Amino acid sequence: MMKHVQDTTTLNNGVKMPWLGFGVFKVKDGDEVVNAVKTAIEAGYRSIDTAKVYNNETGVAQGIREAGVAREDLFITTKVWNSDQGYESTLAAFEDSMKRLELDYLDLYLIHWPVKGKYKDSWRALEKLYKEGRVRAIGVSNFQIHHLEDLMMDATVKPAVNQVELHPLLTQTELREYCSKHEIQIEAWSPLGQGHLMEHPLLQDIAAKYGKSPAQVILRWDLQNGIVTIPKSVTPERIRANTELYDFELTAEDIEQINSLNEIKRFGSDPDNFNF
Repeated sequence: MMKHVQDTTTLNNGVKMPWLGFGVFKVKDGDEVVNAVKTAIEAGYRSIDTAKVYNNETGVAQGIREAGVAREDLFITTKVWNSDQGYESTLAAFEDSMKRLELDYLDLYLIHWPVKGKYKDSWRALEKLYKEGRVRAIGVSNFQIHHLEDLMMDATVKPAVNQVELHPLLTQTELREYCSKHEIQIEAWSPLGQGHLMEHPLLQDIAAKYGKSPAQVILRWDLQNGIVTIPKSVTPERIRANTELYDFELTAEDIEQINSLNEIKRFGSDPDNFNF
């Protein structure tokens, strides 16, 4: 059982990835993201998740630099955006991200969305980067089962991670079971449902039982379900609070009750109905 903020899962290629990461979606470049990343690293996070389309890779790099933690102790993820997909354009986008991030290598590179007719060519580019040692692990984001099956028909490297919207109102049970069977690590973006779950009576009741917040209960639910999770906040107190997950454990009944909240409710886009 995970006991510390820096505990890791082992991906299908042997690379270790922290169970708890820090997301920077919608965090503004400049002081906001610099301070958030510094605060997160100081609070113990070692995994930082960004993307080209977030337009904050430069600030993420500054935050990492100013935090002063050794590069080999960090796990940095970014993603290739839809308009950059394709073989050559993905390779070019990777180089641009690396310059903004000021990195010699990346820990995890993801295809951000399954752009029809392009994601297989993008994957070939990721495989090249992986085989060259530029990236320690490669994966996808927002891929449904049928996307994964299609991708793996031609892939020479299996995705290590599938990062998807996942929270108690969208438990993604079937996708989680599929990824577990194929040794693809599920990672939750928007694990707190973009704040929509904080007032839910059940989550408030469970939180009160443990002297925790609903956010901490949800993140603990992720961890106990074997889900890598990347909460996002710009508030130092919440950034720190989101690491305080290791002094309590949800019961099987708690987990079942939270599972029962599933409504297949998305707050983000549907990968099968996305305006690419």
